[in-house]
Amino acid sequence: MGHNIPLVEKIKGGKMKNARKAFTMVELAIVLVIIGLIMGAVLKGQELINNAKQKRLYSLKQEITAAVMTYYDKYNAYPGDDPKATTHLGSSTKDGNGNGLIDGGLQYHCSDNSKESCALWEHLRLSNILSGSGVDNPRNPYGGAAAVGYTSIHNKYANWIGFDNLPEEVAMSIDEKYDDGKYDTGSIRASGSTGYDTTDDKDRIRDLYFEF
Repeated sequence: MGHNIPLVEKIKGGKMKNARKAFTMVELAIVLVIIGLIMGAVLKGQELINNAKQKRLYSLKQEITAAVMTYYDKYNAYPGDDPKATTHLGSSTKDGNGNGLIDGGLQYHCSDNSKESCALWEHLRLSNILSGSGVDNPRNPYGGAAAVGYTSIHNKYANWIGFDNLPEEVAMSIDEKYDDGKYDTGSIRASGSTGYDTTDDKDRIRDLYFEF
């Protein structure tokens, strides 16, 4: 009897020990599956967020275009360029020169109405086409701003709507979807000195421009 091994010890040293090892591997497999599911959900969530931001950016462009053309339809002049703005909107604002161009270039940080491209925001707000007051630029979904003005983009002079501080892949995606996919031609153009290439470090942040 002194040589008998208790049943509990046999279980601990034999099958129970092997069973414990197998159970640990099952646990590990479950953990890996859960991690994979979480990573997949995170990546899918990021994709949905990026798509939503792109759609919001293009919607903002459409909203600005509609606001400018609504003002034009109402007063027969572009906001900012309106030569009778003080007559329409009051003496607190400034008249434009009425040449059909929103002079002053693309100003992303307006602080006063001295340039037509900044007075534009004030005219749109005083006419109740946009909410709010003053000349502050609307913000875009990527942390930058929106601007409207007459300038040259890759040697084409026109009135442009611009958005700054965009990731290159966003500019490329919108250009490909709505225009010719080339950064320096068409009605949608981007800043930079090279074509779209998300595999290099050149022009990783772009401004994007829409002609109207």
